[in-house]
Amino acid sequence: MNGKRIAIGARPPANPQADAWVRQGDGADIGKGDLYTARLTLDVTPALRARIKVAAFTQGITVAEMLRALLERAFPENTP
Repeated sequence: MNGKRIAIGARPPANPQADAWVRQGDGADIGKGDLYTARLTLDVTPALRARIKVAAFTQGITVAEMLRALLERAFPENTP
């Protein structure tokens, strides 16, 4: 190393609007718990579990997404 020093400038003043924007986020940080608040446990055979996983994979979705859609179709909300 050489003896040359490089000065670091002063920290720029805080911008409250930029700070608020960063803290706000874009909604991508919403957790699954915020959308789905109940957990359902279901016992299935290993063979059925394998078929479910293969079906979800071939559709390019997760097992949870596939089963939620299936349950929504089977048990629609009552609309007046």
